[in-house]
Amino acid sequence: MIFNFFKKKKEPENLKEVLFQLKDLKEYFKKIEKELENLKKENKFSIQKVGIVRFNPFKEVGGNQSFSVAFLDDNDSGIVITSLLNREGSRVYGKPVEKGQSNYLLSSEEKEAIGKAKVQKDEKRNQKKFNQPATGGGSPGSHRSW
Repeated sequence: MIFNFFKKKKEPENLKEVLFQLKDLKEYFKKIEKELENLKKENKFSIQKVGIVRFNPFKEVGGNQSFSVAFLDDNDSGIVITSLLNREGSRVYGKPVEKGQSNYLLSSEEKEAIGKAKVQKDEKRNQKKFNQPATGGGSPGSHRSW
């Protein structure tokens, strides 16, 4: 832990002690760097993107209570789940997704949910760019972020 590193050390009294602490700190940062790289590698396989589509598959049932939802990792792999609601009950289907595609036949709603999930990360990056404060021109309050 970072707090333990700093608690163990006393204030250096001379240059030799400062150099020793710098050496310890350098080794400690190497360990942290390795841990961070491992976390980045592991994170690629965690759910990072979600896309959901609500729809009405049957004309006689009101409301968009059926849905398809895609859960994807950084490689656009994961699962798409669809729930279809009708008068007799509901059915739930799950299909694996690899690199944005599935070996199973996908409905248009499932494809749309996967598409929404795939672009989600790019949209977040773009929002960060567009939410930067406006420079010059325009009146106060005229800048909107969508």
